[in-house]
Amino acid sequence: MSQDPGRGQPVMKPRSKRIRPYTLTGGRTRGRHQLLVETLISVPRYDPVLSEKLMPESKALYERARSQVSIAELSSMLSIPLGVVRVLVSDLAAQGAVFIHPTAHAYHHDRNVLERILNGLKQLPV
Repeated sequence: MSQDPGRGQPVMKPRSKRIRPYTLTGGRTRGRHQLLVETLISVPRYDPVLSEKLMPESKALYERARSQVSIAELSSMLSIPLGVVRVLVSDLAAQGAVFIHPTAHAYHHDRNVLERILNGLKQLPV
């Protein structure tokens, strides 16, 4: 608020229509799932009733994830901060609304997967 120089009355500045990111996530900065920027998500079974019950940002994420899409793409397409997308997608996954596809990092320490890959490579014709 500032003073109107001519009248001495307070002048109300227009409030921004932007919503603070922490209000969308309830103040949370992390979700239940570790979601990297390259993590792909998709909707296994689209539910129009669920879609209508979601808050606008979650609904937009849910609708876009009807085809496989990455966390980074969602953030960019919808102009929602990456951290907010991670929390909201994690919430949707906890409800069973979206499927989180495993990333290469999920197999980082799995020796069996690495051995299977190596064996498969050895069997390729030269």
